Amino acid sequence: PIRRLMSHSLNTFKKYLNIKIMKKITHIFLAFSLLAILIGCEQKATVGERWSKEKAWQGYEQNGWLVGANYNLNNAINQLEFWQAETFDPQRIDLELGWADDIGFNSMRVYLHDIAWETDPEGFLDRVDTYLEIAHSHNISTMLVLFDAVWNPVAKPGKQPDPIPHTHNSGWIQSPTAQRLQDKTQYPLLEEYVKAVITRFANDPRVVAWDLYNEPDNTNNDRFTDTEAPNKTDHTYNLMVKTFQWAREINPSQPLTVGVWQNDWAEDKVHENRFNVFQLENSDIISFHDYGNMENFIRKVESLKRFNRPIVCTEYMARENKSTFQEKLPYMKQEGVSAYNWGLVSGKTQTIYPWRSWRETFTDEPDLWFHDVFHPDGTPYDQEEVELIRELTRN
Repeated sequence: PIRRLMSHSLNTFKKYLNIKIMKKITHIFLAFSLLAILIGCEQKATVGERWSKEKAWQGYEQNGWLVGANYNLNNAINQLEFWQAETFDPQRIDLELGWADDIGFNSMRVYLHDIAWETDPEGFLDRVDTYLEIAHSHNISTMLVLFDAVWNPVAKPGKQPDPIPHTHNSGWIQSPTAQRLQDKTQYPLLEEYVKAVITRFANDPRVVAWDLYNEPDNTNNDRFTDTEAPNKTDHTYNLMVKTFQWAREINPSQPLTVGVWQNDWAEDKVHENRFNVFQLENSDIISFHDYGNMENFIRKVESLKRFNRPIVCTEYMARENKSTFQEKLPYMKQEGVSAYNWGLVSGKTQTIYPWRSWRETFTDEPDLWFHDVFHPDGTPYDQEEVELIRELTRN
């Protein structure tokens, strides 16, 4: 009886031990499975096959130091007035880009719009081609911008509104509109737009890069509360991810980018903004905006160098904010950072007025222009600025 009791106890202990071991193995398996899921989720932050650093640098070095402006036609209040057939103005474009060429600018960042394409797909693409040909004749390459989350969320084709007097960029419009942004049934049309434009110019040497979405996390500081899409940033994040996917499917010969512009991009801070993480992990070349002082500008450039990719500042120069050609352009040339200031010729966008003109009343042209380089007749706003640009671009 004692032996049987001992044998039974031993068997019970073995079963207990086996159960404990199996539970331990199960826990380990579940832990590894959870880790694999987390790794998989992290990998999904990267969409498609991003260019290698070597490929990004090869293309960047072939183009040399890019310097120019965010270009909108002097007599166009927004992207639709720029690109619609009835207001597209090749002669004026030729004149203005001639002024840019004369001071040494060799590249422009130019905004497109999905409504301009939807209204007249082939005509729109032909007009983009015409613009590119004019720019090329002035030795100017172009970075094309497909979507934009900034300013008015409502837009329609046809005649565009007149400027609100003395108000910064009063007629600029988002692409897509708020209505289209929040309606997922419209996304196949947006996909068609993205793929049609990129396919047409995917191997065009006149196009230097694709900026897929301008400031996708910009909420406009509640400026358009009645017309913005509810949960706007959730929609723009989703569309940004899809736009990278659509563009990667075309696989253009030019790099893709979406510029970071707010929050801190330092390694220990960048994860505080999901947009910044995605944009920095998916852009072939790193682009950013900065309208602040020189100290912050240098800090931001230094923080972006850790990615070991070409860096392009796609928006800067706001004189009232102490963001000037004199301070920033020599530094960017020294560091090999390509540079696109906001605005070329003063016109219907009225970006000579500061952002605060939305809440403060101006009755006359400010003594200190906020943006832009030329008066409508081609006279430089500041001759010293122009001479500096010439010196830096021709040496």
